[in-house]
Amino acid sequence: MNPKTSPASDAADRPARSPTRMGRWLALGGAVAFIALLAYGLTATEAETTVDDSLARGIAPDAPPFSLPVLTGGSGGRNAHPTEIERTALSDGQLESSELRGVPYVLNFWASWCDPCRTEAPVLDQGWSRFGPRGVVFVGLNMQDLSDDAKAFVSEYGIGFPTIKDPSSAVADDFGAVGIPETYFVDKRGQVTAHTIGVLAPAGLAAGVRSARTGQVLGVEQGGAIRR
Repeated sequence: MNPKTSPASDAADRPARSPTRMGRWLALGGAVAFIALLAYGLTATEAETTVDDSLARGIAPDAPPFSLPVLTGGSGGRNAHPTEIERTALSDGQLESSELRGVPYVLNFWASWCDPCRTEAPVLDQGWSRFGPRGVVFVGLNMQDLSDDAKAFVSEYGIGFPTIKDPSSAVADDFGAVGIPETYFVDKRGQVTAHTIGVLAPAGLAAGVRSARTGQVLGVEQGGAIRR
């Protein structure tokens, strides 16, 4: 009979684990962990980059996408000059940002209860009358408001360009708006070239439109009064 083998003898006979192999596994695990952390860091950085952050660095970021119902097609009247894009949006009662691709546009966030918005309304409508026929689309984005009050506001100030409504304020959050009024200028590629915080002056509106038409970044400008 073969003698029994003791546990100590088994341990002695078992081949020792190679230090080189263990080192390789540890190195591989460390590399995987580093790559995972790097990927997380890059993702977090991208998520934290706002429209204004990009504009401050001279970069025109993609405008956040949106799809919102049309509240009103404007007041019409003698200054009415709807573009093909505006007619398309009005035909189905929904405006999607993808429909604006190919033309520069002005996106203005406002509400009827906002006193600074009342100061700004005539400036925007005059700008639309001036730049609309030159191919620049104006869109009002009504938020945190009652639909009837918003429609009364449009009628009172004779606003000729379309207004869309965001009942959740999600689009304002995506753009990084912190109050109203705020206005974003977007070029034909769908990239934001300028942002004005507060009431627009005629000169500021013209500068923003020029930025959107040329695609040159103007950056973030401080306008007049704002409601936060």
